Amino acid sequence: MISLYNPFKFSKIIAYMLQNVEYNPTNYIKWIIRTKNFGRVMYRRQLDNTKAALLFRSCSLILILLLNILAVYMAYAGLIKSDVFNIVMSIILLIITPILTAFIIIVPLVIAKILISNPKENKLIKESKIIFTNTKAVKIAVAGSYGKTSMKEMLGTVLSQGKVVAITPANKNVASSHAFFARKLKGDEEVLVVEFGEGKPGDVKHFSDTFKQDIAIITGIAPAHLDAYSSLQEAATDIFSATNNVSDDSVYVNTESIPAKEYIKSNNIGYSRDGLTNTKVSKVVSDVSGLSFVINSTKNTYNINTKLVGLHMIGPICAVVDIAQKIGLSVQQIEAGTALLQPYQHRMQPRHLISGAWIVDDTYNGNIDGIEAGLLFLKELSAVKKIYVTPGLVDQGSEVESIHVKIGKLIADCNPDTVVLMNNSVTNFITQGLNQAGFKNELIIENDPLNYYTNIEQYLANGDVVLMQNDWPDNYK
Repeated sequence: MISLYNPFKFSKIIAYMLQNVEYNPTNYIKWIIRTKNFGRVMYRRQLDNTKAALLFRSCSLILILLLNILAVYMAYAGLIKSDVFNIVMSIILLIITPILTAFIIIVPLVIAKILISNPKENKLIKESKIIFTNTKAVKIAVAGSYGKTSMKEMLGTVLSQGKVVAITPANKNVASSHAFFARKLKGDEEVLVVEFGEGKPGDVKHFSDTFKQDIAIITGIAPAHLDAYSSLQEAATDIFSATNNVSDDSVYVNTESIPAKEYIKSNNIGYSRDGLTNTKVSKVVSDVSGLSFVINSTKNTYNINTKLVGLHMIGPICAVVDIAQKIGLSVQQIEAGTALLQPYQHRMQPRHLISGAWIVDDTYNGNIDGIEAGLLFLKELSAVKKIYVTPGLVDQGSEVESIHVKIGKLIADCNPDTVVLMNNSVTNFITQGLNQAGFKNELIIENDPLNYYTNIEQYLANGDVVLMQNDWPDNYK
């Protein structure tokens, strides 16, 4: 309540909410409507003071000030004229000023998008299309419901051992990000790797038409962003549009993703932990410290030693090795590149504690396939005590219940000693799945996630392993 009527703090909250939904009016309105406690909105993270954020924070403060002045004027006029109605309305206006401000701010948001943001973005995209068309570099597009950033980073690390490579930064995977990336190219690049995000129907096709890739990689299909796509099939169709106008033998598809299999063409290259169509994997060693194996192709043998964690990483590495081989890297360069591969931040990232325990951070994961891979990894590990921590998944649309019941069953099959669920709207579904699968070990429902994550090391001892999967953004209940 204090946050609601502190104009400086509430304006900051509005700016934070807008920033976290990437200034999307529809998603912002949905968040406002379902928020019961504005004091908890910025509970875990803080506002990034960008120019846009500061602009909307200033607009919010001005709106609050103007509404308060109007309320005071109405009260004054009511007192002068003994007009009870005016006095009552002024009190009501004072009470609803914060929420009114939260909705009125949408007006300058929409105006800014129409008059400033959209025209600027469209101009940048047109420029990027020309840049991508004129480049002599091999262009690789990475699309899928998950694993895109990891695949892109692996390609960048390995291919740069023999080529001049540029990749899109972090998880910047929308049209405007691609345009800024194109602007920064020097012109001497031999390989470009661009990550395609999927936010709404038609996104990936639009990116493909702009980038015109030579090689396409589909990392997998899973329920994600189903609040924007009507079905998993619609999302898959959009994602696979990344393969349009790419020769079939230059398309790589993760065959461990069951939904992706129905879209694979006969000449596409499937990859999995067993290797590729024309390669085989052997001598696999996997533990919490890393992964090693041998790739035997028709041309060469590769000894892979990497700090990446989990058997599910074998397939993507095989795809990267095959692409590297095709564009001219030597066996030595490829092996040197794969040796440099490290777990990426919050993606099956192990951390060895002073106590002797291990924490594997997979909190960036946002799909059921990633959960299944992580739990299989945890199941196969040797540990004194195994602890599994998750809040569940967001953006599951109409499948939210069935997906989380399945998660509960997958957790039960792994059979960790302790399961910690972060209390939210899907917790009961996961619990239902646990019960249906007969889970009997310790179950903890945590009401204060931030406190738990901050103090988790206190609960661990030598030989314990904790797998933390998924994140629950502030704009979800």
